[in-house]
Amino acid sequence: MDYVLGIPAGLILLIALINFLTIRTPRNLMQVEEKISVVVPMRNEASNVAQLIQNLASQKHLLNVEYLLLDDNSEDQTLALLHQHTQGLSNFTVLTGGPLPQGWIGKTWALQQLFEKSAGEIIISIDADVRLEVDAISRAVTLLRSSHLDFLSPYPAQLAQTWSEKLVQPLLQWSWMSTVLLRFAETTSRSSMVVANGQFFVVRRAALAQISAYESVKNRVLDDVFLGRALVMNGSHGCVANGSAIASTRMYSSWKEIEAGYGKSLHAAFGSLLGSAIAIAFLFITGIAPLIAGITGSYVAWYAYAAVTLTRAMSSIKVGKSGLDAFFHPISTALLIYLIIYSWVMRGEVQWKGRTL
Repeated sequence: MDYVLGIPAGLILLIALINFLTIRTPRNLMQVEEKISVVVPMRNEASNVAQLIQNLASQKHLLNVEYLLLDDNSEDQTLALLHQHTQGLSNFTVLTGGPLPQGWIGKTWALQQLFEKSAGEIIISIDADVRLEVDAISRAVTLLRSSHLDFLSPYPAQLAQTWSEKLVQPLLQWSWMSTVLLRFAETTSRSSMVVANGQFFVVRRAALAQISAYESVKNRVLDDVFLGRALVMNGSHGCVANGSAIASTRMYSSWKEIEAGYGKSLHAAFGSLLGSAIAIAFLFITGIAPLIAGITGSYVAWYAYAAVTLTRAMSSIKVGKSGLDAFFHPISTALLIYLIIYSWVMRGEVQWKGRTL
């Protein structure tokens, strides 16, 4: 039993340490001369419109940039507000999305329409609730160029205010910081190692065009991960980067939103029911079992608990957090296991942005 707990804990600690020291971060800044297209799909985002446009309009060091904002048949005032707040901004274009075709999901269809209307050599897609520092886009493009990559997703800082957010949201970054060697993943052709985040995604147009853009992931709820996989399988290279200093977002503001958000996608994250079962077993062995075994007298289990807690702390510290949430990792793990099971039970029934996924 001690080996079952100790070996996985030691392995993820090693991976987390390597990533902590080597993860790419958009630090350098150069004037961007290429044509840049920043595209934003929006559905029922009235509360985000004003801040989003102000945020994008403040971007610096971009000599040739267009901003394309698409209203995806919103049921609120998103479209009217887009027209209102972009008035007088010559490089902003508001688009109205067409009806959702059969076989597509809303976000990928919106992104495909945006791609077809864009003219940039580099396409940058961001979610409407992401907020960027004034040099975020220029730094991200500079890193893409200097790293000789085809795509890059600077992972935004995940803002969390309620306890449910604080317990669940840090697991997003921890999950890949402790299981995937990121610098190796960006050079491999193995799609299973791809890590990507659609909240802030930078990609060369040529690479995207070679896979028919978002048509390649038209029915994928986890469009960002599967887009990264499609790019890699076509010979492109890319990775996730630490974007916490240049971007931030608050994905969900309540447990109800967390349950719906993860409920629509987690069943697709591990490939199959078997993959999800393996993920649950891994989470239990690394996140819950060490505490239980430690309480019942295993010294190796306390080592395993300390190792995993340290991986959580490193993940948090890397994005400027205190790392104190690491001590609640067993509770966080139990909640994530619940969300995986919930996603399978509720697949095809979860409502998101007024649509069933």
